[in-house]
Amino acid sequence: MGRKLLGFLLTGVLVTFAFSAVGDEEKEAVRASLQKWAPGVQPQSIKAAPIPGIYEVVVEGQVFYISQDGRYAMQGQLLDLANRTNLTEERLKVMRAAAIDGLDEQNMIVFGPEQAKHTVNIFTDIDCGYCRQLHRHIDEYNELGIKIRYLAFPRAGIGSSSYDKAVEVWCAKDRHQAMTQAKAGKPVENTAKCNNPVAEQFNLGQSLGVNATPTLILEDGSTLPGLVRPQNLVNILERKIAAHP
Repeated sequence: MGRKLLGFLLTGVLVTFAFSAVGDEEKEAVRASLQKWAPGVQPQSIKAAPIPGIYEVVVEGQVFYISQDGRYAMQGQLLDLANRTNLTEERLKVMRAAAIDGLDEQNMIVFGPEQAKHTVNIFTDIDCGYCRQLHRHIDEYNELGIKIRYLAFPRAGIGSSSYDKAVEVWCAKDRHQAMTQAKAGKPVENTAKCNNPVAEQFNLGQSLGVNATPTLILEDGSTLPGLVRPQNLVNILERKIAAHP
């Protein structure tokens, strides 16, 4: 429903400085306006943007902006030029980090020690070429202190061949070995159907805006699309630590 709603929205940029709380009456007015355009949509949150009459609304993990009277709506990046901050991306980072933090690591396929220096979550597809290249360097990531936590994202969707392979990996006796075999293009042996988180993780990725693999989600909720080599990744992570000690 959220993606259909976003199809009505214009793309643009607003210049702003800070958000403020919204009273119950204002929220209800915005909610009522939203229902005119997309009946049944339930916003996750409604906040006032600093531009009079404009509100930030989150629906299914997507951020957009709407006027209180429901006449104007837009999807785009809200920028604070004074502080050189992309407020929309900052909001999305918080939501991504919260979503990932809410997951149980036991439902991921993890390569690396528990007490690693960095943790990187990767939405991955067994058949993705760049995902396979990334996995070939898994030992290098681990040696540099990076723990890799894989989340399934079969790009072709639930029920596809890639989806079935992700399920086979999850249901294997040794998931680490199975992941390495599958990403090398080898069949996973001795697997049976089992309860698995593949569909749930695929749906989560979609709700977080993942549309390609690999997509890396860092601990602060920021994303890195595509293949990032081990040393480049650790450099990025170290810069983030230095910028926010």
